[in-house]
Amino acid sequence: MLSMFLIDFVMIIIAQRDLIRVEISKGNLIISAIEDNLIDYFEPEKVVLHSHFKKNLESMLSEAGFFCAIVQDKNNDRIYSNEKNCAIQDELTKLAKETIQSGERKTKYIGTTWGVFWKQKRDLIISAPLFKNESIVAGASVAMQLSGVYQTMRRSQQILAIYIFINTLILTLIGIYRISKIYLQPMRRLVKRAEEYKEDDDIFFSVREEDNELKKLSKSLNSMLKRISDDKEKLRSTVRSLEKANFDLKQAQKEIIRGEKLASVGRLSAGIAHEIGNPIGIIIGYLDLLKQKDIKDKEKNEFITRTEKEINRINTIIRQLLDFSRPSKEGMKAVSAHEIIKDVSNVINVQPFLSNINLELSLKAEKDIIHADPNQLRQVFLNLMINAADAVSSSEVSQDGKIIIKSEVVSGSDFDFKDQETLLKLMFIDNGVGVPKETLGNIFDPFYTTKEPGKGTGLGLSVSFMIIESMGGTIKATSEQSKGTTLIICLPLYEEAK
Repeated sequence: MLSMFLIDFVMIIIAQRDLIRVEISKGNLIISAIEDNLIDYFEPEKVVLHSHFKKNLESMLSEAGFFCAIVQDKNNDRIYSNEKNCAIQDELTKLAKETIQSGERKTKYIGTTWGVFWKQKRDLIISAPLFKNESIVAGASVAMQLSGVYQTMRRSQQILAIYIFINTLILTLIGIYRISKIYLQPMRRLVKRAEEYKEDDDIFFSVREEDNELKKLSKSLNSMLKRISDDKEKLRSTVRSLEKANFDLKQAQKEIIRGEKLASVGRLSAGIAHEIGNPIGIIIGYLDLLKQKDIKDKEKNEFITRTEKEINRINTIIRQLLDFSRPSKEGMKAVSAHEIIKDVSNVINVQPFLSNINLELSLKAEKDIIHADPNQLRQVFLNLMINAADAVSSSEVSQDGKIIIKSEVVSGSDFDFKDQETLLKLMFIDNGVGVPKETLGNIFDPFYTTKEPGKGTGLGLSVSFMIIESMGGTIKATSEQSKGTTLIICLPLYEEAK
């Protein structure tokens, strides 16, 4: 159909061009007839049309389709003018004058009207010089409307459109029939045979000579199914072997999971003493202080209150250790991180293992309210401070040991927090022994520790990691051996619902 429309378009354009050329030839013939009927009138420079020809020129122009004509001499005097229904006299006069001056024929199109496919030129003007005794004595211009040409082409277009429709319909039906016979019918037979297939069939796909390319496909499919049939028993044996191997693999996986659970229970049991040892040590420290005789009643009540808090915290620690793999979100509320840090630092400052270590707080964050469980957050800060103190105590600079805790507000985009504009960044910095670069990535693994046997299981940092992650934050470490370690916590700042 596209090809036929293209042929139609080209044919109409070519035919239209040829018809316009015919009209131009007719105009040139009329101008030549005008030239042949020029006669001198008294003076050599004065010419007129033969009277008999002048009478017939009107009908000649009308029969040829020219609605307007002008003939004028070199002095711009009109020799002939057909002014009836001629709105473009000025254009004809202008062209006649130009052709007298140039001595060349001119063809010009003016105006627009609807053609066959789009708008085209409306009027055709033909202008030429008139010669007498080999000298230009006048000029003539004739004009015709091209609407007649376009109307003729539109009638031809209707006939071509009917032909295109009939031809396309016939070719389409022939094409559908051929495609159906060559491809669709054989494909239906193949599908039907596939649906009726039985394992005992020797020849599955029937082959016919007229099926052409599908004949090769049928042979290939028959060959493939024959090989499958030959290897059928081998395939069944392989499937049985795979099923047995899969069963054995699942059993082995269950044994590994069971063994890992038993190992985890054992490690958790061994770590309980270490995890609750910190608050027990604090309680013992307060009890030692309470034994002093010169202690004031106010201080005694404060130590008793703090001792009670640490006993309650032991219960919380045990619950946290038992729920290590799934930290609870119960008790989440808006809390001040600075207040918890100050509270923990007040508790740990009185401990003997911090006697030679300077604990410095540089809490400069403008905002410190976060959504967290205060007990869990207290445990995290206590673990980090104790780990830092242990690292400083194990280093050669224990006499000048220092632990610095800093806070600041940072942008969430700097730490890959897409949904959080601002974060609270906490840094726990020590000048202890540090962690080797090759093992730094393991410090948050459960039960990983660099301490001597019996001094820790490494559960503290892994618990801290899980707690911070459950609060929607992150914790990471940077360290340089023999120079110290920095633990960085980023937590989303609390935003009240509007």
